[in-house]
Amino acid sequence: MTLALTSEHLELAAAVRGWSGRHCPPGVIRAAADSSDAGAAAYGSDLVPGLASQGLFGLHLPESDGGQGFGLPELAVVAEELGRALLPGAFVPTALACAVLAANAGPAAALVPKLADGSLIGAVALSCGLTGHRSLTGDDGALVVSGETGPVLAGAMAQVVIAPVDLAGTQSWVVLDTADLEVTKLEGVDLTRPLARLTADHVDVQADRVLRNLGQADVRSLAAIILGAEACGIADWAVRTAADYAKLRHQFGRPIGQFQAVKHRCARMLTLAEQAAAAVWDAARTPAGRERDLAASVAAVVAVDAAVDTASDCIQTLGGIGYTWEHDAHLYYRRALSVRALLGTSASWREQVARRAMAGELRRASVELPDGDAEFRAQVRAELAEIGKLTGAERTHALAAGGWVVPHLPGPWGRDAKPLEQLVIAAELRAAGIRPHNLAIGAWVVPALIQYGTPQQQERFLPETLRMDYLWCQLFSEPGAGSDLAGLTTRAERAAGGWRITGQKIWTSLAVQAAWGICIARTDPTAPKHAGISYFLVDMRSAGIEVRPLREITGDASFNQVFLDNVFVPDDCLVGEVNGGWRIARTTLANERVSLSGSWTFGSGVSELIETASAATDPPLGDVGRLVCDGRAIELLGLRVTLKQLSGTEPGATGSVRKLLNMRNAQQIAELCLAMSGESGALGSSRGGLRTGQEPDGAKWARQTLQTRAVTIGGGTTDIQLNIIAERILGLPRDPDPA
Repeated sequence: MTLALTSEHLELAAAVRGWSGRHCPPGVIRAAADSSDAGAAAYGSDLVPGLASQGLFGLHLPESDGGQGFGLPELAVVAEELGRALLPGAFVPTALACAVLAANAGPAAALVPKLADGSLIGAVALSCGLTGHRSLTGDDGALVVSGETGPVLAGAMAQVVIAPVDLAGTQSWVVLDTADLEVTKLEGVDLTRPLARLTADHVDVQADRVLRNLGQADVRSLAAIILGAEACGIADWAVRTAADYAKLRHQFGRPIGQFQAVKHRCARMLTLAEQAAAAVWDAARTPAGRERDLAASVAAVVAVDAAVDTASDCIQTLGGIGYTWEHDAHLYYRRALSVRALLGTSASWREQVARRAMAGELRRASVELPDGDAEFRAQVRAELAEIGKLTGAERTHALAAGGWVVPHLPGPWGRDAKPLEQLVIAAELRAAGIRPHNLAIGAWVVPALIQYGTPQQQERFLPETLRMDYLWCQLFSEPGAGSDLAGLTTRAERAAGGWRITGQKIWTSLAVQAAWGICIARTDPTAPKHAGISYFLVDMRSAGIEVRPLREITGDASFNQVFLDNVFVPDDCLVGEVNGGWRIARTTLANERVSLSGSWTFGSGVSELIETASAATDPPLGDVGRLVCDGRAIELLGLRVTLKQLSGTEPGATGSVRKLLNMRNAQQIAELCLAMSGESGALGSSRGGLRTGQEPDGAKWARQTLQTRAVTIGGGTTDIQLNIIAERILGLPRDPDPA
């Protein structure tokens, strides 16, 4: 749940965490909270020297300005770690002031070295309350400023403040010396950082203190990134604190983390923290300009709300102890509330995201690939150029034969492509206008056969599967065994030369069209739980198989019931060992969840949302912006997984988190688009006569709303995914065994 991806960033995060552990333990935080100046005096005497000696104030600045020569991504990593430590004082305001002055690149940048070495404390006023007019002294560009700012973080500690000034309808940013201002200390909700209101009474601002190269979006974007990074640290602290407490606190004879209500709350907290890290990381890495402004707006929505929500949920998980003054949870909650208030309402940021997305500014998330092996890229391009000349079945067969369908898998079925090679192949496929065919359920079967199948089974099934010569279906779920496959009752009994399978399967996609099915059945009814289950390949044309279409709430029948009555399966269609099928089934389920966590939106994605909102008369911009932000964060989670693999670090929380978020996002988009359709949303068909693209918009979205109810059920329900996240990622205790 950290911003850091590369080994260098992970080392930086570890170093800052170590420093804060030594210099900012809980006692320092508590002392700041209990002091009358919110720890301002102690910050200047105790913390500033250490921060300066580590070079943290100017980490993101050029060496010529007294910095370390890094950039915003590195500063974001530092801000996250110091947010996790709840560092008191003015580090974030000073680092933000450094970034703003460096971005302006004007005469006022002469102040940057002093900010970078800690000898000068800076702050930034984010709300506009000052007005100004041109000076009559003859100094071209000088201003006279009056008025009152809103609350300024560390305003009472700073020697210089960057503030917006209204000039007859236009806005300019200026650098003010607090010695020229009236400073009124304010009592803030955050007890560890002071606030102040600054009043100017006809203060002269020289031309070299007017930031001519800076716009409001520039400052707000930098603030969203740096404060958003701090919010990520708060969210991570809240998740870890809640999970650790839930493992240890016992009630009713067991740890509270074993109760699903607590387990699911902690898992949802983790998903918020994951989205926050992805959004801030993207904003920090994006170069200055309109794309960064949009990315920073997404970060302002996702990260800051995540900090508030996870800190709130942390208190709830802690229970009574979390509500006490003595526990630090309320200090983190206060910091999150303060950051959100100072940065601006989430509603305004969401509306801004919606407007810009509807104006066509949202771009596909991508990463610049390293140069890598030019020879490899040229070879890929040359091979794909030849395939691009083919059409129809010839192209399909060529893609399969060349390993282009599943390039990450070992040869000859794939290309044994490493992560970077996979990205190069994907980029070259797009450039060539070639879209590999979708194997559907076959994409879950192929990895299982490669890992567990015999050479004979691989030769028999993989080439035809990869060529799409036939389809597969999955015979796993049963009326009494959905997510709990340990409860399956379909049995396989020994017969001459093979097995006889009897039972009932349900929710089977493509059962009518499929030539083969993967089936798990119980081969040892005396074995407990997942033991005694075997994994079979079943010819769907076999005697004894009956497929009955299962009509769904849409009126369609894409799912089926499958009845197996004494169906013979030869020994050469048993995959792996007898009674060893559960391990293979888990491989299949893992690939299913990874697949469902990708870009499958079933026609209810961000692009469809933007299209529908753009056509609406009065779209609810806040709701649109929220779903665009969620969709963007989900997309970025996938990109971060790829980059982690490229850098050799563990992907961490992946399939279950992305599936959970992606499916929920698709449902909410369908529901919002239906709401924007007005009265035409009452139209529709449950008899198969109308289909998406042919019916009125309201009928289309009514259908999508009905259809997407399935996405949080298939591939493991939302509740099961939350259990997986809580148990396997956060380490919460597993559900108790039934009596």
